[in-house]
Amino acid sequence: MLDKKVAKLINEQVNKEFYSAYLYLDFANYYEDEGLDGFANWYEIQAMEERDHAMMMRKYLIDSGIRVTFDKIEKPDKTFDNHLAPLEAGLEHERYVTSLVLKIYKAADDAQDYKTMQFLDWFVKEQGEEEKNAEDLIKKMKLYGGDGKGLYMLNQELAARKYTAPSAAD
Repeated sequence: MLDKKVAKLINEQVNKEFYSAYLYLDFANYYEDEGLDGFANWYEIQAMEERDHAMMMRKYLIDSGIRVTFDKIEKPDKTFDNHLAPLEAGLEHERYVTSLVLKIYKAADDAQDYKTMQFLDWFVKEQGEEEKNAEDLIKKMKLYGGDGKGLYMLNQELAARKYTAPSAAD
């Protein structure tokens, strides 16, 4: 049986993952408005991944006999005045999500819920990758984003990104 505190934290995380998807779609909207369709594509795919994370956690709860409840998803409230700002906000958000996943992991450890810890291992690894990707994108923007040709090339690179559904077996 899933520990009540752990189940509550995972259910809260389901809702936070859906918020992350909204947030990243809002970033995509910003980049579309700026004519940077590659950046928009990158964040649209990020949004799909966040939605997938929510669905994976939802399924885990259901498979554990827990009724999932949904909360209101807040409207993203960030505004940006330059092309770097959403990338920095994205890194900040990924670090926040990492802290939430680690909080759930600690609660599972405290409850000696090794099954949930094993389930969360994938998310811990994923968050490490998400933070690195966000950091790398910021580095590239700082290196190339101030030059029109460099920004164009970076936009083209991001436009080539394709969605791949996550697999807990990765």
